[in-house]
Amino acid sequence: MERLIAPIFFTIIGAVFFILSINLPRSPLGNPNELTYFPMMIAIMILVLGIVYLIRELKLRKEEFKAFKLVRVPETLKRLIISVLLMLGYTLIFERIGFLISTMLFLGALLFLLNGKSRWKLNIITSVLFAFISWYSFAVLLQVSLP
Repeated sequence: MERLIAPIFFTIIGAVFFILSINLPRSPLGNPNELTYFPMMIAIMILVLGIVYLIRELKLRKEEFKAFKLVRVPETLKRLIISVLLMLGYTLIFERIGFLISTMLFLGALLFLLNGKSRWKLNIITSVLFAFISWYSFAVLLQVSLP
């Protein structure tokens, strides 16, 4: 039963997101349903993938499920909790200090957590390059304004 928790969760999230996307307000200009297309597409993808994941896990339900055993390891649990706290911190600072700096800080902290201090050069280069390339791609090339 443990192995069915994640696929059921994702299937429910997909269904809820689909229902919410149907109820989005209609556009006053042009195609009235235009604003619902992208959220609905994402919801359908989550729903379909959740169902595929559920079917796959139902086929494997007799095999031993080791994923929860890994979470019980103290080091893994500590990294998991710190990762969630870093994500929460990222969401809190994102609007205040902007995409570029907050993404560099978040990725840098996450990479130091996962890779350790010994790979500090790689961690810093990766976080700076990823943040800058993402910002450049969206803000300059695609002309999407970022906070």
